[in-house]
Amino acid sequence: QKSMAELNVNGSSGGDANDDVLAGTHTEAVREMQKQATSLDSSTGGGGGSGGSSAATAAASAPPPDRANQILSAAGLTGRQDNTLDHVRQWSVSTYKCTKQLVSERLGKGSRTVDTDLEAAVANLRDSQKRYQALLNLAGGLARHFQAVLDTQRVLGEAFRDLARSDRDLSNEFGYNCETQRALAANGERLMSALNFFCQSLNTLVTKTFEDTLITVNNYEYARVEFDAYRADLEAANAGGGGSAKLDELRSKFEAQRTKYERLRQDVLVKIKLLDENRVRVMQKQLLLFHNAVSAYFSGNQTALEATLKQFSVRPMSGSSERQAFLEQPGPQQKQKQQQEQKRP
Repeated sequence: QKSMAELNVNGSSGGDANDDVLAGTHTEAVREMQKQATSLDSSTGGGGGSGGSSAATAAASAPPPDRANQILSAAGLTGRQDNTLDHVRQWSVSTYKCTKQLVSERLGKGSRTVDTDLEAAVANLRDSQKRYQALLNLAGGLARHFQAVLDTQRVLGEAFRDLARSDRDLSNEFGYNCETQRALAANGERLMSALNFFCQSLNTLVTKTFEDTLITVNNYEYARVEFDAYRADLEAANAGGGGSAKLDELRSKFEAQRTKYERLRQDVLVKIKLLDENRVRVMQKQLLLFHNAVSAYFSGNQTALEATLKQFSVRPMSGSSERQAFLEQPGPQQKQKQQQEQKRP
């Protein structure tokens, strides 16, 4: 402290007594930090001269506080911290305002912006998603059960084939039923391809198209709450007669929230319109595919079933074969009769 006082007296800076006290305090703090760093380094480094030399090296290599701030500023770390704090502060204020607005609306003390047409469209959108989700669940259940039927038909066909080989008295009858079950399973795979295509398209509509629109709806609803919260603050400030600077700030924030609210409202209207158009176009194609494929399969019309898959560009699970309708194929007995008739002169 004495050396610092002499320096201030003899120097040309001409500092006052407060500067002397601050300078002395700063010097003592720096010396104390150096002592602590030296003792810490000696304790961790095993003591001895190596600890003292490493402490001296660390003290010499450490940049001064001003230089450290310059490095942080050049790296952008200080600005990032400030931006993060600003975002946290803005988020906290916005969350508080929105929570307060929602509570006041629930208690009936606050007013809210009402858009009857848009709210009805949003309610219809959510109801449609639930209905299409239920339809998807039913279609998926049908596909799973039908797949189990196909597996059973294959196993049953193999059982008929084994019995046709072992039981010669009923080999023709068992063989006929074996081919029938094989034909049913083969064409069932084609229907299964149509069912899977229907379920995949419906799943895309429910989990992606609907969800994308509902995300925009959620953003719009949150913006509506923010808009009402800032509107309530502005009305309270106008009624309380606050300062002009505060009123101008609240008015600018209110205008920004209103612009955001109007933009998201327009986005919701556009997305709902596009969703309806896409939903109608997709479901018209998928419902026609479902109807034609199911009708062709259960009527035994293999040609119509293959034509349906080709019309809607559905890849069958198994290779298509050029055969008659699978319920109209001749059995082993009919084949023998045909062969005998062909051999007759």
